[in-house]
Amino acid sequence: MAFVLGLVALVAVDVVGARVPAVVVLAVQAVLVVVVAFADGSGMARVLFLLLPFGAYFAFGRVVAVGVGVASAVFLVVAFQVTVPGWTRSVEHVSDLLMFGIGLVLALAMAEMSAAAERNRVARDVHDGLGHHLTAVSVLLEKASAFREVDAAVADRAVEDARESARRALEDVRTSVRALREPFRLGESLTQLAGGLGVAVACTGDESRYATGTLLALYRAAQEGITNAMRHGGSDVSVTVHCGPREARLVVVDDGPGFAAEREGFGLRGVRERIAQAGGSVEVDCGSGTKLTVVVPRGTV
Repeated sequence: MAFVLGLVALVAVDVVGARVPAVVVLAVQAVLVVVVAFADGSGMARVLFLLLPFGAYFAFGRVVAVGVGVASAVFLVVAFQVTVPGWTRSVEHVSDLLMFGIGLVLALAMAEMSAAAERNRVARDVHDGLGHHLTAVSVLLEKASAFREVDAAVADRAVEDARESARRALEDVRTSVRALREPFRLGESLTQLAGGLGVAVACTGDESRYATGTLLALYRAAQEGITNAMRHGGSDVSVTVHCGPREARLVVVDDGPGFAAEREGFGLRGVRERIAQAGGSVEVDCGSGTKLTVVVPRGTV
């Protein structure tokens, strides 16, 4: 009964953990893991101790996680010493402790990899989202400065468009958050993205058959294509998307001077990584202008 109730309590703590201070969650989990481990006669539940350093890594960082892991190992040694006299001569207990040590190293390595992946995702979102809007603001403010003495109305409109791009930057952050909780509308989002920038957008097909992650990947790719077009002097920019029954195809075309393949920056590398995760492909053709083509199969996240 203690074993079952302890497992149920661990799940409950994990569910409500976001609303409780991290140090309290860690302390409660430690107590519950001890209860479950001692209630399990087979000793298999000792593996739950690995949850403690893994969770501590994301809540407090690497140093605390290592400390929690070492403390867990020391606790197991002390517990063996108290409950199993002469345990050091038992191959089973020694091997259990060695396996726990290996599991501890793997748990910390997995936490490090997960954290690195999350940092890369955030970096891509910041670059693809805010980077686009800041580029738009910069271009519009340069336009306002150039027309200030020539045509005040054009300069004022450029300033107003820059203000609107700044507002869209905030909305883009909210869009990314909403996409985690509700359906993402690719056509609507692309239209809002292109508004005020003179970018032509055409969306066809049925996007409702595609997963949110796939649509977001296409949106970020379009965002990067438009940003690059503006950054490299493109004036005639168009975005076309077709969501077919088997795959979605996005094409961003501009009339700018293009760029050499070796000059491909972090943004396009991020697009390639994002699309690859969705099972798709990316092609960049730089001739007279730049053409970005992205193809993603339906049914991937």
